[in-house]
Amino acid sequence: MVASDLDSTVRAELLSLNKPVAESVARHLVATGLLIDDNPEEALAHAMAARRLASRIAAVREAVGLAAYHAGEWQTAIAELRTYHRMSGLQSHLAVLADCERALGRPERAIDLFRGADREKLDQSVAIELLIVAAGARGDLGQKDAAVAMLQVPELTNDSSEPWAARLRYAYADALLAVGRREEAREWFSRAADMDSEGETDAAERLLELDGVVIEGDDEDDEELAAGPGAPGAVPARPDADLTGAADSDDRDEDDDDLEDDEDFDDDEDDDLDGDEGDEDDEDLDDEDGDDEDGDDDLDGDAPRADARGGEDAGYRDRDGADLADDELTDAEARSVAAEAQPAGDERDASGRETETDRR
Repeated sequence: MVASDLDSTVRAELLSLNKPVAESVARHLVATGLLIDDNPEEALAHAMAARRLASRIAAVREAVGLAAYHAGEWQTAIAELRTYHRMSGLQSHLAVLADCERALGRPERAIDLFRGADREKLDQSVAIELLIVAAGARGDLGQKDAAVAMLQVPELTNDSSEPWAARLRYAYADALLAVGRREEAREWFSRAADMDSEGETDAAERLLELDGVVIEGDDEDDEELAAGPGAPGAVPARPDADLTGAADSDDRDEDDDDLEDDEDFDDDEDDDLDGDEGDEDDEDLDDEDGDDEDGDDDLDGDAPRADARGGEDAGYRDRDGADLADDELTDAEARSVAAEAQPAGDERDASGRETETDRR
């Protein structure tokens, strides 16, 4: 594992560090990328080691956030990815942030992220993943017809071969199945399976399930397949870039040079760095808590929900009755959601039929 294995933009960021420190950070980042899918806990440990040495490098904070997401450390993922967004000036992981909010039982915040995003400025893959997560959040809140309406976008029927195309069709099929439109769901699972040459979804297995075919296999495989697009924890961690492929960080602190002089590999220095970073993390988290409070103020009860993986639905229902009442959509509001998710004047669903957002 050497620095040359890293993306060139990340290597450029590491030039601000002393050479021995930069080489150590690079090795930890490469290890993070190699382990993140198969051993996310170990990947997170490597990312945290890099962070202890170079907390002011945007790519390092991104690596920690994505590794934490894969490891199910939702709060850490939120804190680190928000910090990465501030340092880099990018919004490349909004879908992951929204998915973390869903996993924490806060689908309203996931929807707020979707509403607040300037989707025209997002990479298409990021925008589609954010849409899928937001529709899932609608389902989490019991607004299943609204989830169907949100996913009726032009991209649903285009001929793109990008991975997000199969995931979008899968999410739409899942949403249709949740409102009892079984035959239509089967059709869209079939379309998803036809486009899913990379195995991004378990659409083929869902088709067999709808046809009454029982597949006997490894339990672990079954659990992995259950987390299709739209389920918390199922967003690709890097839909538009490699794990360590961070963009330029012009907003990086000018204090990097100070960090270079202070960094060393002996234990005493590491302890000092840990202490300093605790302070910095506290400041980051304070900022983010403030953001959360602002976001909560902006929420006016018109929040949404989609089917969650396993037994997570039960956790989402623990909100008090008043919140649930606020979250219910009228038929008119459900139609407005459809208008929000697709161009004005297009009132037909992807199959050419009138949308049926009033069907429960």
